[in-house]
Amino acid sequence: MIEERKGFRLSRRLLLGAAVVGGAVLWGGTTVARLARGPSGQKNAGRIADIDGIPLPLKPLENAPAHDPSLPWSAKGGDINDASGLSMTPVYGVVEVREEDHITKALAFARANGLKVSVAAVRHSMGGHAFDDNALVLDMRAFNKMTVDAAAKTMTLRPGACWHDIQNLLHPRFAVKAMQSTDIFSVGGSLSVNAHGMDHQSGSVAGSIRSMRVMLADGSVTTCSLSENTELFRHVVGGYGLFGVVLEATLDIVDNAVYRTSREIIKSDDFPKFFAEVLEPNRDIGLFYGHLSTAPGNFLEDMIVYRYDKVADQPPAGQPVLGEPGSVGLKRVIMNLAKRGDLFQELKWFTEKTLEPKFESCTVARTAAMAEGEACLVTRNNPMHDSVPYLFNDLVDETDILHEYFIPRAAYTSFIAEVREILRNQTLPVLNASVRIVHKEDVALNYAPEPSYSLVLYINQPTDAGGNARMRDLTRTLIDVTISHGGRFFLPYQLHYTGKELLACYPELPAFLAKKRQYDPEELFSSTFYRAIKTLSGIA
Repeated sequence: MIEERKGFRLSRRLLLGAAVVGGAVLWGGTTVARLARGPSGQKNAGRIADIDGIPLPLKPLENAPAHDPSLPWSAKGGDINDASGLSMTPVYGVVEVREEDHITKALAFARANGLKVSVAAVRHSMGGHAFDDNALVLDMRAFNKMTVDAAAKTMTLRPGACWHDIQNLLHPRFAVKAMQSTDIFSVGGSLSVNAHGMDHQSGSVAGSIRSMRVMLADGSVTTCSLSENTELFRHVVGGYGLFGVVLEATLDIVDNAVYRTSREIIKSDDFPKFFAEVLEPNRDIGLFYGHLSTAPGNFLEDMIVYRYDKVADQPPAGQPVLGEPGSVGLKRVIMNLAKRGDLFQELKWFTEKTLEPKFESCTVARTAAMAEGEACLVTRNNPMHDSVPYLFNDLVDETDILHEYFIPRAAYTSFIAEVREILRNQTLPVLNASVRIVHKEDVALNYAPEPSYSLVLYINQPTDAGGNARMRDLTRTLIDVTISHGGRFFLPYQLHYTGKELLACYPELPAFLAKKRQYDPEELFSSTFYRAIKTLSGIA
């Protein structure tokens, strides 16, 4: 009887243990599956209601005109949002632009009926830059024709064209001269923010523009460039869609060079010396990327330097088409686990530092003349042909927010030291941190009045009021330390700054807004962002 009782107790323990283990496995499997899922739709987590205590929403549109049946409406009324999921905004309607005449008619209809117009494509800016309350929104994604002039080494693009498709068109002979480090954005969006990326020599998109055709608020069309209608050019590039609709842009392209990839780990504090002695003088280093550790053990202290050294002007014949990102589910799981504590941040850094090089994709077929031993060879197009699908997920109660801060090069080390302490002493997970090279710019709303380094941060937050408040506080703290080092913050992201911070970073803003009213006296082109910067700058 005693033995039977012992056996019964043992069986119960085994059953309980098995249940616990089975439950853990089931929970783990379910959790991993959830973290690996791609988005089931756009996140719509509501709307941050104010900027610096000033309400953002406008009154509902009264006596709205009937929608013009001659325009190709993809939505009549409804809401629109951006990549943050935190900018849900009611709009009058969305016109799916497919030809230039749709823009002409839409602007005429808006002028005749007292409507505002916003210009949108993939909507990766995060502060209502591409739409406004009750506005007529021009969706430019289908307005995307692309042509290449091989002799002139240019491409002419409509603004809805995405860099992913542009690279597919150019490959394998040519490559983009200047774009972001990923290819998910539209040409129009890149022009509107004056984007920059992995090519530390070419600089921003502005430097690659031969000319643009722009439709102004009155429906007239003009051409502008660095040498023709220069004033308009400087306000359209980096002007956030507030001066007109870009109809097409002609941009420089370059040869699709072959690069030998390499990577090394340096201390973040040693980066200015590395740039001055290695990157800047070596013209054969075609692309560069500096990735900082976000692991607690060496947070923003270690940096992986990815570099691409040119070995040939052109790849040999028979190159494969540009491939799509691999291991998307695994990368998404690692990124999403990093939001859940120090251990997983260390795992992410270990993966980036140790495992990632073993799975590097070397895409160039070798020839005898291109023998490089064990070197990994890629074309210029390959590193930038990444649509980062692993960054997008189905976690509806959180969102990931970009920040970017531009710092005079001499201030880098002290700036990073202060940012390191700020980020260590707050609770929002920092998922990615990178450093890029920025040249002196010459546009009206200028983020780099002198040569700078930029720090790009990718930070996770809950989408509730508490998460928004924490992100606002962190953003303002980071902006303040940026200002104290003579730097500026980038404007395409959330509207968390104060009027004082805005004018400290962009003292040219009043002149920019005055020029806006000169080109667009009725303020036809509008956005939530536009209303915010007007209000914060004290200009009604």
